[in-house]
Amino acid sequence: MSAGAVTTAAPIAVMGYTILEQGLADLEGTFARVAEIGYLGVETYGLVEEYGPERVRAAADSAGLAITSAHTPFPAGASAERILDTAEALGAETLVWSMEREEFDSPAAIAAGVRRVNDAAENAAERGLTIAYHNHFAEFANAFDGRQAYDLLLELLDPRVVIELDAYWARMGGADPAEVLTRLGDRARLVHIKDGPAVSYEDDVMVPIGAGAMEWERILTAPSGLRWHIVELERLSVDTIDALEQSYRHLVGAGLSTGRTA
Repeated sequence: MSAGAVTTAAPIAVMGYTILEQGLADLEGTFARVAEIGYLGVETYGLVEEYGPERVRAAADSAGLAITSAHTPFPAGASAERILDTAEALGAETLVWSMEREEFDSPAAIAAGVRRVNDAAENAAERGLTIAYHNHFAEFANAFDGRQAYDLLLELLDPRVVIELDAYWARMGGADPAEVLTRLGDRARLVHIKDGPAVSYEDDVMVPIGAGAMEWERILTAPSGLRWHIVELERLSVDTIDALEQSYRHLVGAGLSTGRTA
C-alpha cells in the first residue's frame, strides 16, 4: 500500500450515465436537482457530445457541481487532440476509459491494448491532464499462469495512469473490492459505487446503494487514495432521482461519503 493511502470519507458525485436521459431532456435542471440532493460533483458521460463542453461546464458551475472527471475514449491516435481539446474546455483534469473485454483474452492482447492507454497518458501529460483506467469484470475474471489479468495490466500501465475502480464489476470478476483498493493505495483515485444482486454482469438490475449485496462500509473504509465516490446506477427499475436520493442518504448518513449537507 502506498504511503499516501487514506481512509477518510471522500466527497460524493454522480456518474453522468445515471442521469443521461434526464440530462438530455433538461441539462441545467438535472444538474440543479442533483446538487439539491447534496451531490458535490459529476463525472460527465454523453452530455458533452449533445451540448458541447462549454455548456456542460457552465451548467455544472451554476449548480455548484465539480467536474470530477470525463468518461471519454482514451486520447490516442487520430482523435487524440480533439478529445484533449474537449477535456480542457470542459475543465476535466482526469479522463477515464476502459479497454475492451476481448483485450483481456491473452497476455499479448493485454500488452497491445495497454500501448493505446500509455499513448493516451503521454498525450494527456503534455496538456497537464491525467488518464484513469476503469475496469469491468474480465480484468479480474481472467488469469494466465496464475496471474490475474488486472495485475498484468497494472504492471504494464504507465505509472502516470491512475485508477477508477468499478467495485461492483470487480466483485463480479471474483475480486474483493476492499482488497483491490488497499493494494492500489494512492493510485486509486475514483470509485464507481453501484449496488444490486451481484449475480450477472449482463442481467443484474441495480438498486439504490445499500439495498443490494455490496459491502460498502467495508469497501469504502479500506485504505486508499480515493478522491471521489461516484454513484453509478444503471438498469434501474425504480425512479432514478429517487434512487439517487436514497443512495445519498445511505452513503452520507453512514459517514462513508461527504456531501453538501454532511
